[in-house]
Amino acid sequence: MLAGLLFVIPASIFLYGMVRDRRRLSNAVWLGITLVMLLLLLAEAGRDNPVLSLPLLLAFMLAVLGLLLLPLALLANGLVMVRREGRSLGNLLSLLAGLALIGEMIYFGWGIGQPNDWIRGSAIGLFLVSAYIAFLFVSLLLYSVIYGRTGRRTGFDGIVVLGAGLVGSKVPPLLASRLDRALRLYHRESEAGRSPIIVVSGGQGADEEVSEAFAMRRYLTERGVPESDIVLEDQATTTEENLRYSKELLAERGHTGRVVAVTNNYHVFRTAVLSRKQGLRLQVIGAPTAWYFVPSAFLREFVALLVRNPVVHALACVLLMAGGLALTQIN
Repeated sequence: MLAGLLFVIPASIFLYGMVRDRRRLSNAVWLGITLVMLLLLLAEAGRDNPVLSLPLLLAFMLAVLGLLLLPLALLANGLVMVRREGRSLGNLLSLLAGLALIGEMIYFGWGIGQPNDWIRGSAIGLFLVSAYIAFLFVSLLLYSVIYGRTGRRTGFDGIVVLGAGLVGSKVPPLLASRLDRALRLYHRESEAGRSPIIVVSGGQGADEEVSEAFAMRRYLTERGVPESDIVLEDQATTTEENLRYSKELLAERGHTGRVVAVTNNYHVFRTAVLSRKQGLRLQVIGAPTAWYFVPSAFLREFVALLVRNPVVHALACVLLMAGGLALTQIN
């Protein structure tokens, strides 16, 4: 009864949050809590029921195996990123995360058997902090997938394409995937009898020959979109500015209907969170991304979402470390 109640409460809060606003960051956390409670409920029900206990045992073994293999997968992905994309900090995230996980596992395995309470306590505390971060990461990852696969897909009067870096003056594959998705939306809305406007948004970086918006407009016109249906927004340098400036340009032209923002799939949920923060009502749709790029990209998104509440997460980590130290004092 208690296990069932502990599942129903977070599940109800999660569903209420989804109905109220799918862009709420807390929805991801409540989804994670709901899934944890569901696993506990199934474990309770499976104690005397082999039909449930065997699949749960298999799932647990697969989870442990996945945990052990995850650092190696991150290391491999990090090497691929460095080889294909260069040695920027963002491209090194997978590699650094893999090394950090291996280091944490080694320290925990060594420290847990040490007689010194501080060493054992810090090993337990680091394990608890890692578990907390892993919980947040998995929750955000799962909810990002849910958000990206739900919501409106048609009926848009404005299409905002968020910029990404250029190669000189050329549109690279990452940005091209966003523009191609916007093209499909544009043609679908036009065939349905609407007259959508495409806003291409992105300023000019120090290493770019033209603004991202200029290159994006050229890409679209070369593929048959009339220039009169394209609005240039060439001042934005961040996602927040992409959204705000584009919305203002649409409003200036009298387009107050439904708006969709197009970005890459790993960037969808954070874009939605930022749009909610600014009070903008819009849908966000993702474009495909090269498989090797997704892990590092989503790690960047995860870090960016974490720093929205740095004090909360820092306090949680301090409390977990203190809890690890306290456990060594019991008995």
